Amino acid sequence: MTESIFAEVFGKSPLIKVLDFLITYQLFDYPLTEIAKKSGVSYSTMQTFWDRLEKNNIVIKTRRVGKSDLFKLNTKNPAVKQLIKLDWNLIKGAEKEITV
Repeated sequence: MTESIFAEVFGKSPLIKVLDFLITYQLFDYPLTEIAKKSGVSYSTMQTFWDRLEKNNIVIKTRRVGKSDLFKLNTKNPAVKQLIKLDWNLIKGAEKEITV
């Protein structure tokens, strides 16, 4: 995944990489292994903070396919709504710099 404005501003920590992926693909649900892989984070590293994301309702389990649970960003959470809004504002700000 190419670096987004969100990751450029907030850094390249594993948590930021995962949040960036989830914000970018917020309409879709994924198994944990795919979230880790597509975020560029090892599965074991992601496991160190995933529980906190679930506990704080940042992510939600959407369904189970076979033996895999699928998760997505909880877009009903007010904090997540603000993160998405922030991401869009960063993108808009970057676009203005390019066009000026």
